[in-house]
Amino acid sequence: MKLLVELEKLDKNTIKAADGLILALKDFSVQSSTTYTKEEIAQIKNANPNKEIFVSVNKNIFNDELESLKDTLIYLDTLNLTGIFFYDLAIVQLKKELNLKVDLVWNQTFMVNNYKTCNYYHQKGIKYALLSKEITLEEILEIAAKSTITPMVEVVSLPSVAFSKRHLLTNYYHHLAKSPKYKITITEKATNQEYEVIEDENGTNFYLKTITNGTSVIKELYDNNIAYIIMRSYEIPSSLFTDLVVDTKKYIASNCCGEEYVSKYSKLGNDTNFFFKKTVYRVKKNG
Repeated sequence: MKLLVELEKLDKNTIKAADGLILALKDFSVQSSTTYTKEEIAQIKNANPNKEIFVSVNKNIFNDELESLKDTLIYLDTLNLTGIFFYDLAIVQLKKELNLKVDLVWNQTFMVNNYKTCNYYHQKGIKYALLSKEITLEEILEIAAKSTITPMVEVVSLPSVAFSKRHLLTNYYHHLAKSPKYKITITEKATNQEYEVIEDENGTNFYLKTITNGTSVIKELYDNNIAYIIMRSYEIPSSLFTDLVVDTKKYIASNCCGEEYVSKYSKLGNDTNFFFKKTVYRVKKNG
């Protein structure tokens, strides 16, 4: 099992401990706290030749962006990256048209939720899949057992829950005739759950304002041959995140033995998101 990290700020000690990095591509990625130009990605790749480098290109692509995207993908393909996370199926088509050698990661958020569709994409030449954050551990293990694709599971993060290409905060404050704020916290009335809302040049990002702490499921993921786990540092203190990455690698190296690891990182909170909570849809009755 390998550990990939997405960092709000690059940190040498964290990078040294991890197996690889996820770098969000500027202008072509969403729901990431930090983005990088293609030239910056090349510099990071050259500075870390022994690390697996994945690039996130996870936004809907518009027609007027296609030529720029083609040039960027051709450039990235020369870097010998481990993979590119994609949302828009244009990336799959462009890989074929441009004869790119880089592997792809199917990253269509809540749609990556069953082994049959994973197998379909694998037949189309997709090597990896980042499994949905909205499915249970049981469902993750079923995909691992029955799919030919290489699965990835996000285990620690402030989870992204939605994205809109519209500039919702700008529009909201314009309607109120007030100066816009680009980062606010809102509370969902039915559940009293807080969400962080951040607007950037690509649109509006929504994050669950509670850290998902999946350290307790790592052993079972390891035992069921999950190839990659992912941790994202956003909203986690940098020193704590570095310790987490270092200790997680030790935990994996010892075949995930030692309950003190899970106990130590209970400080991240006890929210396991959907790992043990099924999503149930019910018809609402009127009256």
